[in-house]
Amino acid sequence: MNSGEILLWMILPYVAVTTFAVGHWWRYRNDQFAWTSRSTQLLDGSVLGWASPAFHYGALAAIGGHVIGVCIPPSVTSGVGITEGFYRWFAGIAGGLAGLVTLVGFVGLVYRRATSDRVRRSTTRLDYVTYLLLTVLILLGVAMTLFHTLATSSPHEYRETIGVWWRSLFYFDPNVAAAQGAPLIYQLHAIIAWAFWGFFPFSRLVHAWSIPLQYLGRPYILYRRRYAAAPTKSR
Repeated sequence: MNSGEILLWMILPYVAVTTFAVGHWWRYRNDQFAWTSRSTQLLDGSVLGWASPAFHYGALAAIGGHVIGVCIPPSVTSGVGITEGFYRWFAGIAGGLAGLVTLVGFVGLVYRRATSDRVRRSTTRLDYVTYLLLTVLILLGVAMTLFHTLATSSPHEYRETIGVWWRSLFYFDPNVAAAQGAPLIYQLHAIIAWAFWGFFPFSRLVHAWSIPLQYLGRPYILYRRRYAAAPTKSR
């Protein structure tokens, strides 16, 4: 095992997790005023109305599929009666739809930021890094689903390679050989995903954790006049 393999498959995941956790803590303690999506809806909301929901809901579905796919080994699904063929088509179709919805929303957001002068001026260097990482991740994910899962009679079983490596990280005994047994596109997707999660705390994406749960139990807000209304003249 050479130094490059150790760096990518053993060190990078733990560095990314540590940066993800510590970065959020540091950002919350020292940069709360910037803990926001820095919304540009007031600058230009013409595309945002459909692109933002498509991207967010598609990304949530895709992340959920990833978690299920790499955390649940084939022995569990087969043990509950789910055949490999059914799992393949279900995961492929559901993942493909989630990926395409995410891609459509993301393209809309990028188009809006590129064509609106006011929105483009509010874009930071960190935003450009975020968009670059997301572009590569989404394109690789859609390509894997469409061309490696659905468009071939013998798709690669990533749960036996990338999934095994992913689960071995929790045991602090990374199975490098399992990760290297996956096709190059799967390896690139995994490596870039770790880079993305390590960068996450320092981007505007931290607003994903700002869920206003307190609003569920908060009483209604009543608006009253500060001064009494002027009496109306009767005819």
